[in-house]
Amino acid sequence: MAAPMKSVGSKLSVERPAFTTTSFQKKTRSKLVSIPGTRPSVQNGQLIVSTGVTSLDYLLGGGLAVGTLLLIEEDRYDSYSRMILKYFLAEGVVCRHELFVAAVQESPDDILQELPAPILDDIAIHKPVEQHGLPCGPQDSLDSMKIAWRYQNLPKVQSALASSSRFGHYYDVSKTMEPEIRQAANCHRFYFPEHPTQSSPTQSPMLESYSALLKSLQEVIHKGGFDGAAPMTKSRNILRIGLHSLGSALWGDDLCCRDNPRHSHALTTFLYGLRALLRSSLSVAVVTLPSHLIQNRALMGSITRLCDNAISLESFKGSERETNPLYKDYHGLLHVRQVPHLNCLVSELPDRKDLAFKLKRKQFSIERLHLPPDLSETVSRVSRGELAGAAMPGSACGSSTSGNKHLDF
Repeated sequence: MAAPMKSVGSKLSVERPAFTTTSFQKKTRSKLVSIPGTRPSVQNGQLIVSTGVTSLDYLLGGGLAVGTLLLIEEDRYDSYSRMILKYFLAEGVVCRHELFVAAVQESPDDILQELPAPILDDIAIHKPVEQHGLPCGPQDSLDSMKIAWRYQNLPKVQSALASSSRFGHYYDVSKTMEPEIRQAANCHRFYFPEHPTQSSPTQSPMLESYSALLKSLQEVIHKGGFDGAAPMTKSRNILRIGLHSLGSALWGDDLCCRDNPRHSHALTTFLYGLRALLRSSLSVAVVTLPSHLIQNRALMGSITRLCDNAISLESFKGSERETNPLYKDYHGLLHVRQVPHLNCLVSELPDRKDLAFKLKRKQFSIERLHLPPDLSETVSRVSRGELAGAAMPGSACGSSTSGNKHLDF
């Protein structure tokens, strides 16, 4: 009995190493792309990067997916949309991604010189509201907060948009990035007035400016090793593409000048080619567009549908809401126009549609819009006074007519 037991044990000891050497899980982990400044999405497993604005990352489902396009409809003065673009490029500099900046109104170097400076982590972490500052005694708590009984059990409004996991960096818009940090990043520039264009003999629906821009992007993607067909021998990186104010008249496009533009398909054709480059490469793009100048809304809808993500910024500058006390804590409204369907049938939608943005002294943030309640006694008295004042002209007219009738008699 002892001899057969030893033979069986010897067979198990010989076969066991052959069974444990093959590990499928280990091989799949080694195939994952490990790039600084990226992580897989929780919803769909897509590789995502941060836009530089943590609240905007929350709206996009954790970040901007690699290979996708984000469209930002500019506000009227192009101040806040330009700021989001600078956040996007500054995040690429900190993560050591390569940049591609294209502009026509000004040189791309002017945009890069205005990138916000990164701040320390311990300053930027959103800390919860400290409870030790509130009164501890029951009598003090009753005296400090007196609200109606029907509002006591309602949940408190959380205006900040933030996730539990930390992703991305924080920046100080009151300071610019140091030149040493900015110059360490590899940046490709495209300034259309300085870029030579060659007129093609064949008629193409794409303008010369868009054609030259797309050709320059294609060269950078192929030569920089961002193409998906490139070998995996060397370390890979992400290309961040920032295109400022496409569709404006300075690009040679009459999209913003006429109801029926002559080059109506120029921008849409360019977006088709751009998305084809993004889908087959390790790159991500942010495009700003002056949508308030485009009078053909059907064409604007086609442009929005060609993009993966689309948001619109509505600034309060020059409008009645700028002086309205209800919106004194905000600088504009943010509208989500388009969200992508990546590796899933149902897209990740924001839980609320009433969103607003504000620019603090050092930080740009997106929050849930909630107006202050009209519960104070002084406000009710003012409203009663306004109602009484509105009713006074009618009563005065009635008294005057009655008085006239009395005089006639």
